[in-house]
Amino acid sequence: MSAATIYVPGDSGALSMGAAAVAAAIAREADRRGLDLHIVRNGSRGLYWLEPLVEVATARGRLAYGPAATHDVASLFDANFLAGGDHPLALGPTEEIDYLKRQNRLTFARCGIVDPRSLDDYLAHGGYRGLGRAIELSGGQIVEAITASNLRGRGGAAFPAGIKWKTTLDQPATPKYVVCNADEGDSGTFSDRMIMEGDPFVLIEGMTIAALAVGAAAGYIYLRSEYPAALVALNHAIGAARARGYLGASVCGSGRPFEITVRVGAGAYICGEETAMLESLEGRRGMIRFKPPLPAIAGLFGQPTVVNNVITLASVPVILDRGAKFYNKYGLGRSRGTLPLQLAGNVKRPGLVETAFGLTLRELIEDFGGGTASGRPLRAVQVGGPLGAWFPDAMLDLAIDYEALTGAGGLLGHGGVVVFDDTVDLARMARYAMEFCALESCGKCTPCRIGSTRGVEVIDRIIAGRDRAANAELLRDLCDTMAAGSLCALGGLTPLPVTSALKHFPRDFGLEREPADAAARS
Repeated sequence: MSAATIYVPGDSGALSMGAAAVAAAIAREADRRGLDLHIVRNGSRGLYWLEPLVEVATARGRLAYGPAATHDVASLFDANFLAGGDHPLALGPTEEIDYLKRQNRLTFARCGIVDPRSLDDYLAHGGYRGLGRAIELSGGQIVEAITASNLRGRGGAAFPAGIKWKTTLDQPATPKYVVCNADEGDSGTFSDRMIMEGDPFVLIEGMTIAALAVGAAAGYIYLRSEYPAALVALNHAIGAARARGYLGASVCGSGRPFEITVRVGAGAYICGEETAMLESLEGRRGMIRFKPPLPAIAGLFGQPTVVNNVITLASVPVILDRGAKFYNKYGLGRSRGTLPLQLAGNVKRPGLVETAFGLTLRELIEDFGGGTASGRPLRAVQVGGPLGAWFPDAMLDLAIDYEALTGAGGLLGHGGVVVFDDTVDLARMARYAMEFCALESCGKCTPCRIGSTRGVEVIDRIIAGRDRAANAELLRDLCDTMAAGSLCALGGLTPLPVTSALKHFPRDFGLEREPADAAARS
């Protein structure tokens, strides 16, 4: 009789919920009962309210049980869960769980399914087919495919990836580089980490395709220091890919070289900005560079450089494998393809939802998230990380796409959506945005460095009830200065959560209503 295969996630989110202890308990119980088991530490499926989620490979497919705790393990064996037996934690076929079934998983098609340490498993689930297609094409043809797919950067600015790649391709200077910005620092975001821990080969494949497209021989992954498990996973995957010829002096025998090195940051949020990240990669303090020149023209070590984030690069293999036309079937308007939304905060079912653009905030929060975890009324949602706008419950029918959110005075950013109930104080949240900017500013430009510090002081005066109307107007003027005069998005976007809170939640600032002229300007 062959060994049963059990999947228990080794993802950091699942580990925080006790997945390691559950895996160990399953191994001990199987040994006690004389059963032969093969335990795979897969990535998380992103259903974090069900973690630790245990899956069993059966003749009926993979069956899910969760959320499992160590004290559940003996009863799972008693119920013969290895053969799909009934149990209070039984969820049925994993793929039939409604939260998963309603998604469009393209970038995350393998995450939670494959063993992230196994290159063979990656290949068995369609891995490296995109690279195989790319090797048959010229660099210009690869760039044309990415351009035709309308893939836009998934890290915040939403700049078309094809234009960035073509700019780098067209530069005569060599060497060229591909840099993956894996400094995922926005609150409520975790999709980059999930890919790196649960399907690292898809990132490596995407970077390799980018290298073939622009003629780069070296690539770097700039990883945030708070992701030690991702560091281990990436280095293992890079070693495995190199050993099998997918990296090295001749990628898949093509005669074109490409190597990847992981570099770990030092905890600076500002290094999520591409030029500050490049400064850090070169061994200097992470500070913003003036632009132009753009990194695509003069980036790492002054050379032409493609800079994309994890999700952008991880989206590339499916485009090369299945074609730009296939990818374009998803989404609407100028927002094509899929986006992994990360649902967090005060919500019953937090997790990752990859779906085509066009889903509304209400559908995401209520249909997927199940509403607030507290059971209290939803009052506000912040979209796009700590520099994103605050939206009231009356605006939840906004479509999740770049243009719709920008038109409503917000941004999509990295796809983080954080939910708050009616106990939230938006004046204090606005203060947090300014304080965060003051702490994380690189200090290079005055509007960000000084403006954020003065902003905290002005908000403190408003909260204390000191000449609120005048100070609110002063705060708006200060936000205008920061937005117009800051060198990068940290100072330029910090006003967004502040002004949106003032606009939609004036009573939290002690303002019964917003002055008409200020409302018109916003």
